[in-house]
Amino acid sequence: MPDQPTDHAGLETLPFEVCLRLLASVPIGRVGFCADGEVVMLPVNHAVDGQDVVFRTAGGSKLTAAQEQNLVAFEADSYDVQTRSGWSILVTGRATVVYDEAEVSALNRLNLHPWATSVEHPFWIRIRPVSVTGRRTPVPAGRG
Repeated sequence: MPDQPTDHAGLETLPFEVCLRLLASVPIGRVGFCADGEVVMLPVNHAVDGQDVVFRTAGGSKLTAAQEQNLVAFEADSYDVQTRSGWSILVTGRATVVYDEAEVSALNRLNLHPWATSVEHPFWIRIRPVSVTGRRTPVPAGRG
């Protein structure tokens, strides 16, 4: 029996703090946004800074979305094939480019690199959450 409430499909609904901890436990997630009338989902290496998701990127559609302070979605997950259990966290919020030198300096200490390794001068992007939700499949009895 799960410790957390469940949704209509029987998945555990996770509290905010657990969502942040799980987000921080994996290095890769996906950022989603609208660009030129289409929905775009792109992988990024990320970190959790306080309650915000941060990542680095080169110029392009992710940077443009952040410069325009667009609403974005960020999703990360994990799945264990043996136990047939996993979790998924969804963050929605506004993406912004980090320009403040002190903040950039602090984020640089995270030693986070962009997904694309050929980026010479990546920008920091910060997603300030409006909503953070998470679901987890309960581990079947005798498998956890």
